[in-house]
Amino acid sequence: MKKTILTGDRPTGKLHLGHYAGSLLNRIKLQEQHNQFIMIADTQALTDNAENPAKIRENVLEVALDYLAIGIDPNKTTIFIQSLIPELAELTMYFLNLVTLARLQRNPTVKSEMAQKGFGADVPAGFLIYPISQAADILAFKADLVPVGEDQLPMIEQANEIVEKFNRFYGPVFKKVKAELSETGRLPGIDGKSKMSKSLDNAIYLSDTAEEIKKKVMDMYTDPGHIHAEDPGKVEGNIVFSYLDAFGADKKELEKIKERYQRGGLGDVALKEKLINILEELINPIRERREILSKNPKAIMSMLETGSEKARSVAKETLSEAKKAMRLNYFSE
Repeated sequence: MKKTILTGDRPTGKLHLGHYAGSLLNRIKLQEQHNQFIMIADTQALTDNAENPAKIRENVLEVALDYLAIGIDPNKTTIFIQSLIPELAELTMYFLNLVTLARLQRNPTVKSEMAQKGFGADVPAGFLIYPISQAADILAFKADLVPVGEDQLPMIEQANEIVEKFNRFYGPVFKKVKAELSETGRLPGIDGKSKMSKSLDNAIYLSDTAEEIKKKVMDMYTDPGHIHAEDPGKVEGNIVFSYLDAFGADKKELEKIKERYQRGGLGDVALKEKLINILEELINPIRERREILSKNPKAIMSMLETGSEKARSVAKETLSEAKKAMRLNYFSE
């Protein structure tokens, strides 16, 4: 039997190679095997962008364009906008009563992201409680699997704690969800930081031009001790090789390149040109499809409206079950 998958992205910018390697490629496979929902999480994006709703609105379309350009099929995957499903907000409200403040503050993912964004005691309440909102998103669609990176495992753990407590208090409505870990390691940023991120402005985007790709690759960190082509170079910690490992199709050739670089005889410019060619070959067809799709934004928004209506019908049914278990079905007994 097909399993139900829920995944998604915050519309805070266009999608990049980190998304592509870490989740988007997997979603193309999953849509052939399972019942997949992909959420454009605009409500969640507002938790730390409340002062700039225009940014979120604009990027809903950009993210949808990226989805379609890489091959996610709306006939196989339900793509929807989070804020168009008010049942998710209501379910979040009920789940809030099942989680303590102390438990939220212990969530490693929340702690890490708060530190990254510079939040202290002034953290927006919506941002602090987003693991509960995320649990509502997952459980509203009765998801069996949620594809995540290892850093998101605490979010799945929190969702399952909510399942346990809800079912204990009100009856067996929800089932526990399983995480499907990404097989691809986290792609580092072009600046050498541990994570490629829109907010850190260290990403190569799926919509980047050939010129932008070339400039970003040429700016990449390599081995500071590798000054001349004939000097032996280090592969470990070399960002260019991290990208070649992720996107180079010919692994035997890559091993030869690594050996040559380590013993000396391969300059950084030549190495980067190899990566530029690989990335341009990957991104060019995506960019071309995206440009065609972008000429008809009304069609994209119509697709999102249809997907959101379908998603809402599922969430409505789940909310009705939850309210019945909680004895809040006053006029429908």
